Amino acid sequence: MSAVEQNPASAVQNEHILSVNNIEVIYDHVILVLKGVSLDVPKGGIVALLGANGAGKTTTLKAISNLLHAERGDVTKGSIVFEGAEVQDLSPNELVRRGCIQVMEGRHCFGHLTIEENLLTGAFTRRDGKAAIKRDLDLAYSYFPKLSERKDSLAGYTSGGEQQMCAIGRALMSRPKMILLDEPSMGLAPQIVEEIFVIVKDLNDKEGVSFLLAEQNTHMALRFARYGYILENGRVVMDGEAKALAENEDVKEFYLGISEGRRKSFREGKHYRRRKRWLA
Repeated sequence: MSAVEQNPASAVQNEHILSVNNIEVIYDHVILVLKGVSLDVPKGGIVALLGANGAGKTTTLKAISNLLHAERGDVTKGSIVFEGAEVQDLSPNELVRRGCIQVMEGRHCFGHLTIEENLLTGAFTRRDGKAAIKRDLDLAYSYFPKLSERKDSLAGYTSGGEQQMCAIGRALMSRPKMILLDEPSMGLAPQIVEEIFVIVKDLNDKEGVSFLLAEQNTHMALRFARYGYILENGRVVMDGEAKALAENEDVKEFYLGISEGRRKSFREGKHYRRRKRWLA
């Protein structure tokens, strides 16, 4: 009998590049932000983490990428497993070397550096030589041709869409196995949002990069993700296949403002928030 047959649970675990298991996050030793959050990201998958502003999406990503300590936050319960190993006690740069990197909300490009210099900072943890880095720089430009056109421009003088592309391209330069992408649509025109999501899908299909995508734009996220989790007040309140979530009446009414084929008014939307049918 093989090891997989002896331990089928481990076989399921191995199918996931990331498993978050019942984590609790506390800020300043007193503020409970996440309460028993669990989720899985399959290898080569795109998973959406959905919810309103303040639901806990960004905190979940920072717990995974180990950036909480900079904000006096701690994972006090549960475990975070990346490629079969617990990683909640690693430093952020150690996690990047393992292949997991976060693209933070708001892009956070270095405004005083050029686009190309920004991209090269993504290769800071690599030790495989200039030739390999140059190949990946060319790869990043192939996915983001606009960046190639603006490579000598200061990032601070480029558009929001170009800065978002730069932030994703910078993450790509670390040769990631998984990218934690936080609110990529924030502040961008719909046409640019569409372009960025198509590039994310291409990186997933062609480079095999897994994505955990935190997003308020539920409609766009569920178009490109394969599975989704909905957070409410620091808890996962619903999860399922992306198509099933997109067709769910509660999700359509609460997040898309659509009920029985019509768009609900703001007043009705507030009333629904008080009802929260799936939490009853």
